[in-house]
Parts: sequence; C-alpha cells; structure tokens
Amino acid sequence: MIHIYYDSKTGNVQRFMDKLTQITGWHGHKITEDLEVTEPGHLVTFTTNFGQVPEQTLLFMKRASAMINSVTSSGNRNWGRNFGLAADKIAADFDIPLAFKFELSGTMEDINQFIDIIKNHNYDSERGSKKLDIA
Repeated sequence: MIHIYYDSKTGNVQRFMDKLTQITGWHGHKITEDLEVTEPGHLVTFTTNFGQVPEQTLLFMKRASAMINSVTSSGNRNWGRNFGLAADKIAADFDIPLAFKFELSGTMEDINQFIDIIKNHNYDSERGSKKLDIA
C-alpha cells in the first residue's frame, strides 16, 4: 500500500489528495503536529510566501524525513520561478527526489502523471534515487 503524507492550507492539496485517494485507494495522511509516521511514503505539500516551505511541513520533515521517499508540491504559476519552490527546497535540504509539481489543486492529467511517477519511478526504488527529478 502506498502512503502519502500531505499538508494543505487553502484546500488545493486537500482536493488533489481527495481525487488521488479516491482513484487509487492509497492512504492519505494529513500532517498534524502529532502525526506518527510508521510507514514509508511520499510527501505532497504546498508553496507559500513567495517560494517558502510551510512551517508545519518543515517540522514534519525534521522528524520524519527518513520515512519520506519523494516530495511533490502544489503552487501557482503566477509566481514564475517560485512555482512549487517548496518541493525544490525540501528535495535539496533532505536529499530526497522531487517527484512532481502541479498548479493549484491539479488536473486529472496531473493526478494521472503523479500516479505514474509514484508507481513506476519510485515505488520499491532506493531511497534517494534521483531518477524522479523530472518536474
């Protein structure tokens, strides 16, 4: 079973996750300060404040990064080079692959591409593999 840990502020990531879990049956876990990570999985978060990592996501990664196999971020293309920048920062800071970036709550095409990336490029691969850096 694939586990996705996610952080959502405005509801965009929540909507992406709702569609994803409905289609796949994967387990989605909303990040809270007391969330215990017992299964390896993937992180989906958002980008805030002109390209910053959300504080709750950062705290989560500081305690659970060893269990996270990839990072994906929602963003807004209006921010140009800062689009989805939280994923780039997390990937660099915690040495995990950047899987994907999507705009706002994503399209069905985004969801299908994300599923393909997770199923075919990372699942059962070595942690830290850079072959996911296709975003």
